[in-house]
Amino acid sequence: MPRLAAAIAMVIATAAAANAQQLEAGAVLSFTMGELASQGFEIKAAAQNGSRYVVFMQNDKSAYACEFVNVTTTRCRQIN
Repeated sequence: MPRLAAAIAMVIATAAAANAQQLEAGAVLSFTMGELASQGFEIKAAAQNGSRYVVFMQNDKSAYACEFVNVTTTRCRQIN
């Protein structure tokens, strides 16, 4: 039984480390709306998501979804 508990703990630790690496990789590709606008992206649509707004920006074949965190902070992620 102790070996099983150790194996489960190792799997959980490995999964947590892999998840942290994925989050770091995604953070490298995040932009603000200002950065995207300066690169020629245009606002194509906006939608309310609970108490926040999501703005969709597009430039040629690239598209981003930007979530307003607060009045001065946005988080944008590529959606295609």
